[in-house]
Amino acid sequence: MLPLSDKIIRIIEESRHSTAKFVNAQMLVAYYNIGQLIVEEMQSGKARAEYGIGLLKQVSEELSHTFKKGFSVQNLERMRLFYSTYSNSSKALRNSDIFEKSSNVLRISSGENMATTLLPLSWSHYLFLLGIDNETERQFYEVESFNNQWTLKELERQYNAGLFLRLTKGKNKAAIMQLATHGQKIETATDILKDPLMLEFLGLAEHSGYSETELETAIINQLETFMLELGKGFFFGGRQVRFSFNEDHFFVDLVFYNRFLKCFILIDLKIGKLKHQDLGQMQMYINYYDRFVKQPDENPTIGIILCRHKNDALVEITLPENNRQLYAQKYLTMLPTKDELKKLIEKDYGKTE
Repeated sequence: MLPLSDKIIRIIEESRHSTAKFVNAQMLVAYYNIGQLIVEEMQSGKARAEYGIGLLKQVSEELSHTFKKGFSVQNLERMRLFYSTYSNSSKALRNSDIFEKSSNVLRISSGENMATTLLPLSWSHYLFLLGIDNETERQFYEVESFNNQWTLKELERQYNAGLFLRLTKGKNKAAIMQLATHGQKIETATDILKDPLMLEFLGLAEHSGYSETELETAIINQLETFMLELGKGFFFGGRQVRFSFNEDHFFVDLVFYNRFLKCFILIDLKIGKLKHQDLGQMQMYINYYDRFVKQPDENPTIGIILCRHKNDALVEITLPENNRQLYAQKYLTMLPTKDELKKLIEKDYGKTE
């Protein structure tokens, strides 16, 4: 039984959280409506560019006199862009269950028989999203921020790590549209694979001489961020997990479980050149877990070898053609630029959309 003071504290904290969510929603509606008024007023002017600059300066001075802060020319321009961007959003993109059925979605009337739907993110989230030119990519990050309750810092990190580019590599337009309208769904083993995996948060220089043990320790020290990079639904099962077979002892570097895939995920770390023996070793780990660890109602074990240098030809010739359980995945310890990432993806998968 909780003490009375703890019960009161819980009520107050829940009330504050609800109030903050309500205030944030009303702020988004207000900024959207302000942006609409600015657009409509600017469009009515004859010399739009000069008229617009003068109008924003005048309105900024008057509002700043009344409200003191929050209505600089720059902020008013952001509100105008906010309205312009989301009032013209593609209906095909916004036509999904997330926007149609969620009780949290904001529906703002934009005029006769028109309405704009917004996910209840913070104004700071939307300011960041406005900097993404590609509408499909922008909506993907909007939906993922909502689905995963990303903080602004997490959103910035996922964008800078090129999550959308890595998930859409090799996908057709229908699959890319599905990502943008519903976010990432974990249904098959390939859904959790991001190639390359971005491990810049470990603080290891790309060309430094760290060992596999140091790499493993760095991952354990940043385990929460590492699991966020892996994807959704991961639970940590252990480090250097031992199993014995015929009096020989073997150690799996990292063991995870994924609740969406309902299976164990085994990860082996390699800093040198990937060899066929590495693939054979992981296959043995998978076989052991499938035969002696997993339950009858669980799905087959997945093994991932994280390596600095991946030889696709070696992987292809070593593994069976119908392989669905063992994957080699390249990782980077420094974030590439967007252009570098595109070139890296295009090298293996052809031109990106």
